Amino acid sequence: MSILAKKSTPQAQKVWFTDAKMYVLLTDGRELGIPLEWFPRLRDAAESERMNWRLIGGGIGIHWEDIDEDLSVAGLL
Repeated sequence: MSILAKKSTPQAQKVWFTDAKMYVLLTDGRELGIPLEWFPRLRDAAESERMNWRLIGGGIGIHWEDIDEDLSVAGLL
């Protein structure tokens, strides 16, 4: 008899920025650092617009209302 472990997908729990990167802390402890150059809307947004984010789908994605941008954790990985 074998036991199959359910593979859980990590979810975002925190987002922050530097001048050149966006960082995302995942529920499994990993910290992603992604160049803002990859996301022109975020790169060109004002700091206040970048900081106005919310988690969607329980953390499977991140949404920025002011700039109409959505990113999935799966896509970042």
